[in-house]
Amino acid sequence: MMSEPVKLFGCFGSPVVHRAELALRLKGVPYELITEDLNNKSELLLKHNPVHQKVPVLLHGDRPAICESLVIVEYVDEAFDGPPLMPADPLARAAVRFWASFMDKELRESMWMALWTDGEEQAGAISAAKANRTLIEGQLPEGMRFFGGDTIGFLDIAVSGIAHWMEIFEEIAGVRLLTEEEHPTLYRWAREYTANQTVWLCLSDRDRLLAALAPSREIFVAIAKTMSAQK
Repeated sequence: MMSEPVKLFGCFGSPVVHRAELALRLKGVPYELITEDLNNKSELLLKHNPVHQKVPVLLHGDRPAICESLVIVEYVDEAFDGPPLMPADPLARAAVRFWASFMDKELRESMWMALWTDGEEQAGAISAAKANRTLIEGQLPEGMRFFGGDTIGFLDIAVSGIAHWMEIFEEIAGVRLLTEEEHPTLYRWAREYTANQTVWLCLSDRDRLLAALAPSREIFVAIAKTMSAQK
């Protein structure tokens, strides 16, 4: 299976593309990264992800396309040899999937609202985001560097947006959410994660990423308003 070509559709600076790319690197899978312009999506991307028309999308040989970042990570873990990303125990795997889902729903939404709203709504979101970070922090094994133990695993990849992108969003928004004083274990994990050599190879340059995201501040605020209206 390793001899079959692997292609990953992605775009610059995406935390969800980072998930898929890191999984491939950790498993030692050679791949071709096809960078998409999301303002002018290619016919190939639309063909392979007609439902959401988003990245990442993984192509493995002539198999059907695989979409959604965490689905891709789990597929890569199961389809290729290399260090396991998921724990062997079924109960532990179920727990990892639960907390990954928690990250993508409750934690990400509360942190987004804490960054891009104001007034009482922002105060409530900051409180909720802090409580959610505490819950995630509690999943770090005591004395271990990563959620996966001594090595990066599935949950580390799922939570990776906190490690690199959150600091940049904080700078744009002028709001500080993750501090060493409030969440020392999670703060330390974020530093360990971004310092990992394999992780570093598929992280976007911080200054370039900040320059790319800063002009979208009003868009981020508008997204938060839409999310608030839908509650």
